[in-house]
Amino acid sequence: MEKRKVGFTETVLRDASQSLIATRLSYDKMEPILSKLDAAGYYSLECWGGATFDVCLRFLGEDPWERLRKFRAAMPNTKLQMLLRGQNILGYKHYPDDIVKRFVRASIRNGIDIIRIFDALNDLENLKVAIETTVEEGGMASGAISYTTSPVHTLEAYVKMVKELAAMGVSSICIKDMAGIMTPANAYDLCSAIKDAVDLPLVVHTHSTTGTAFMTYLKAVEAGADVIDTAISPFSGGTSQPATETLYVALTELGYEVDLDEKVLYEIADYFKPIRAEYIADGTLNPISLTTDTQCLNYQIPGGMLSNLLSQLEMLGQIDKFDEALAETPRVRADLGYPPLVTPTSQLVGTQAVQNVLAGERYKNVGQEIRAYCRGEYGRTPAPINEEIRAQILGDEKPIEGRYADTLPKDAFEKAEAELGDRATCEEDVLSYIAFPPVAEKFFDERKALEERKVAYSITKVEE
Repeated sequence: MEKRKVGFTETVLRDASQSLIATRLSYDKMEPILSKLDAAGYYSLECWGGATFDVCLRFLGEDPWERLRKFRAAMPNTKLQMLLRGQNILGYKHYPDDIVKRFVRASIRNGIDIIRIFDALNDLENLKVAIETTVEEGGMASGAISYTTSPVHTLEAYVKMVKELAAMGVSSICIKDMAGIMTPANAYDLCSAIKDAVDLPLVVHTHSTTGTAFMTYLKAVEAGADVIDTAISPFSGGTSQPATETLYVALTELGYEVDLDEKVLYEIADYFKPIRAEYIADGTLNPISLTTDTQCLNYQIPGGMLSNLLSQLEMLGQIDKFDEALAETPRVRADLGYPPLVTPTSQLVGTQAVQNVLAGERYKNVGQEIRAYCRGEYGRTPAPINEEIRAQILGDEKPIEGRYADTLPKDAFEKAEAELGDRATCEEDVLSYIAFPPVAEKFFDERKALEERKVAYSITKVEE
């Protein structure tokens, strides 16, 4: 009998470092190991998207587009993958269709092969434009389910979504378990149902947050999953993914075919060990991020969201209200139509839970983001928003009918281009500015000042 093949997506260049060290892994630290990553035999390397774009500009002084081009040059043999938030692109609000299309085209032009496209509400209208453009440009669109559990997130609902994604033309389906709450039994049932429903490769993504990830992956593969997301061991575990090498050994011994070079894997691990030690020494890698947090299983709350709740209450001197805020979070989520708790909905729900507890009255204090959510600016919610709560928040204001992106200005790119003037040297600069305006402006000014210093230095050397 022929062995079934299982592919591995390595996350150390993006999600693993984002989860453990807030995406502070600079290109200089990655560059020496890129050729080994390219030679290891991975199905793909997740290296871009998510928070990398913002952090490159804001903290690392790097142009994210230039980083991508360097990745492409250094790793020509492996598919490069990014994470895209559908109509949100890489930010926290919706953008017009034209901007989404431009961003997808530029990503593929600069080196991306696979775009994993998800939406915080699993609203397919928020995925459609990004998927269609990826397919048109010859890229591989991986349609992602934001995995969660609730009375409306049933096996039947997920299968329906998967069939609709397949009809949109995606190259693969991804189960994106951002909180690490998918249990082995649920993974087996969901993977089996998806493989029965569509004839597409199935990718499974989870985190080690709750301690179930290794078991979840084994049951997912047993049910037919084709690719799993893992992290090289020094950057694995906790809020990151399970270890690449461990799963390589386990699956190989179980009789699966895995096209990874074991010797190269251990070379990659040895390279990252001292880098991890540096981040532990300077406090960037908090040991708490590497621990197992089983409260996520009880409250269905991602680990990062738990730490946000704690930090909000600590800053306000109200840490004694933590248990109350924790209990209020699932109630707020139910009121808001059971959104999956992933950026940006996890922040919306968590912040509102804290506000409710501190005010001693539910929805007395409501932020602009929650108002926008109730107006429909984030898309169609999995279940209807509680009408009494919506009326309390919006008053007489009517929710948006139809698709919010259709109401946005059609000249966003031209307007941004005019605002930047000669600070923008290419289309990619304009897209950076649209995604993160003040951050990109500061980066462009610093880049220009650096170039001027280099020119002045060159002139001085010539004159000497």
